[in-house]
Amino acid sequence: MLAAVVASAVLAGCAGRGTQAPVTDMSQGTTTEPAKGGTYIVRPGDTLYKIAQANNIELAELIRLNNITDPSQLRPNQVLRLDSSTPAPAAPVAGPATPVPVTPVKPVEPVSTARANDASLISWGWPASGKIIQSFNANTKGIDIEGNAGDPVHAAADGKVMYAGNGVRGLGNLILLGHSNGFITAYAHNQSLLVKTGDQIKKGAKIAAIGQTDTTSPRLHFEIRRRGTPVNPMSYLPAR
Repeated sequence: MLAAVVASAVLAGCAGRGTQAPVTDMSQGTTTEPAKGGTYIVRPGDTLYKIAQANNIELAELIRLNNITDPSQLRPNQVLRLDSSTPAPAAPVAGPATPVPVTPVKPVEPVSTARANDASLISWGWPASGKIIQSFNANTKGIDIEGNAGDPVHAAADGKVMYAGNGVRGLGNLILLGHSNGFITAYAHNQSLLVKTGDQIKKGAKIAAIGQTDTTSPRLHFEIRRRGTPVNPMSYLPAR
């Protein structure tokens, strides 16, 4: 879906500049197997987020269908409903439940990253001030920056809003900014969006507020892409 959103945004807002390759799904990979019926049996290591992603269901809907009040207290062998047509499972009769352990998010140890050769083509700035809790790799395609709900999200460079909305599963409230020289930046999981498609934005302008939409803790997922290819933001952002 994100590919379709970005493709339409580029065609509408960047005519004459060449079509950019789509910004693909930025949600993290999962080893959780999709269910074959209308229910899912929890396995050790599962989280609600992973189960929702594997079974193409919104996290909020999964929580509602199963009347979950504490998402951290999943039990191995617990049966979850995946749609409203499936009857609610009978209460388990086994012994005391053992909660699935929840691993707290820890900041990633800083690693020295070489400056990209084309980093000076644009004047870059940090989109948020928190610690890095997820580094760049082939799966993440960007970095996750820790923050408190409501903290400001800033434009990393001058640009134009190509997309602002929540129509892409797994990314929550999302903003895409188009920049010169074929660069695109993405800002996901926001609490609220302060810009709209077509707005011209200056570097450092507040464009959103950090949130927890479609993720497990307040954070900003940030990407830089050059002509459609994801690049390590740490090779472009200034040292801090």
